[in-house]
Amino acid sequence: MTTPRIVIVGLGPAGPEYVTEHTRAEIARVAHRYLRTDRHPSASLVPDADTFDDVYEAADTFADVYAEIADRLAAAAQLHGEVLYAVPGSPLILERTVRALRTDQRIECTIHPAMSFLDIAYARLGIDPVEANVTLVDGHEFAIAAAGMAGPLLVAHTHANWVLSDIKLAVENATGDEPVVILQRLGSPDERITHTTWAELDRTVEADHLTSIYIPHLAAPVGSELVRFHQLARTLREQCPWDQEQTHQSLVRYLLEETYEVVDALHALDPEDPSTDDALIEELGDLLYQIEFHATIAEQEGRFTMADVAQGVHDKLVRRHPHVFGDVVADDTHTVLANWDLIKQQEKGRTSVFEGVPHSLPSLSYADAVQRKAAKVGFDWPDVDGAWPKIEEEAAEVRAAVHAADTAAVRDELGDLLFAVVNVARHLGVEPEAALRAATLKFRRRFEQVEVLARERGLVLQTAGLEALDTLWAEVKTGE
Repeated sequence: MTTPRIVIVGLGPAGPEYVTEHTRAEIARVAHRYLRTDRHPSASLVPDADTFDDVYEAADTFADVYAEIADRLAAAAQLHGEVLYAVPGSPLILERTVRALRTDQRIECTIHPAMSFLDIAYARLGIDPVEANVTLVDGHEFAIAAAGMAGPLLVAHTHANWVLSDIKLAVENATGDEPVVILQRLGSPDERITHTTWAELDRTVEADHLTSIYIPHLAAPVGSELVRFHQLARTLREQCPWDQEQTHQSLVRYLLEETYEVVDALHALDPEDPSTDDALIEELGDLLYQIEFHATIAEQEGRFTMADVAQGVHDKLVRRHPHVFGDVVADDTHTVLANWDLIKQQEKGRTSVFEGVPHSLPSLSYADAVQRKAAKVGFDWPDVDGAWPKIEEEAAEVRAAVHAADTAAVRDELGDLLFAVVNVARHLGVEPEAALRAATLKFRRRFEQVEVLARERGLVLQTAGLEALDTLWAEVKTGE
């Protein structure tokens, strides 16, 4: 019994002029023909061919695409005995489907050489790839395949701007000035070669299926973990039903929860116990995922990408540290913060010192932030001695409102009292939100011990009475 055969040919990098006579003869000889895609300038040379463009549209991942194409081709070969499979470029240059077919035990492959985009690329770049030691990398695997490399790199499969964004993100320590050459539709009448920089890699052109990039040199080797993490966020968004349902608004509660869990992990850090780092690492990761999640949603909506987020904060920090990246002199923290606020005000065009203070902050933190903003322009007591009397004054006004049975005034005066307490905390260098949280945790811990003592002594909390509970509380407090 004859083994089913797949004859694999390449259609070259561009138009029919790059397709060999041998390939044309094989196309004519084999009756049952298949094209990986008809989105290629030489696809018309393969008449009456079935294409696999529908697989790209239906599959969730490229791995699924390659597996489905290989399965269909193997089934066709088993049905017809011999089929022709035509791919763009050369069959052995970054062709995942060919790689899968070569290891498929159900069929036999005959691969015919063809001209690839590499020959034109090296000609346009004016380099000898052997002497220059150029490494060819698949854009879909850039973070891993190029790990530890600084160039020169020729990157293929950069068919979309999100691929370019992922590549840019993979190089964590890039300065942004590194040169990049974007090669598009090489050998075609509308060939385009664009010289740009690393910072503008995903902003310069609209990438298509005939796009590749050349990276002469990077200042730092390629990193992998952040891009791998970014790819995971995109995969979950595409394939997990829960992730697919989320919106920016639905994720707010999780963003807040993860932020507070990071705070808890920070409070639990023990300088003498390195194992306490584990909890912080985990919680920082959870918080980072929330940021990635929001960026992935925005990317799907075509609004912005994680690269935009990273570039935005990078550039902002450079602008606001002229004493580091410019010629401004700042020898102390006070000058640094003053410069920061001035630059921020100029950037935002703000007319009030309070602009930019998030309204969604917890109330104590919000009060602290507002007071600090006012203090920066001189509206503040010179020291804590000026703030103390306000607590007594506001407490007296609360009592007066209570005696007057004025509910609205009670609420208003209680707010003023809390605001005065925050003012004292600020002058003492105490973060009020953290202080109240610590006090609440202490109260909870002590009352839980009261519950333990009550059970041991057969007391029911609801009926024990205040005097008995207060005695237990004093016992717990003394024990601590």
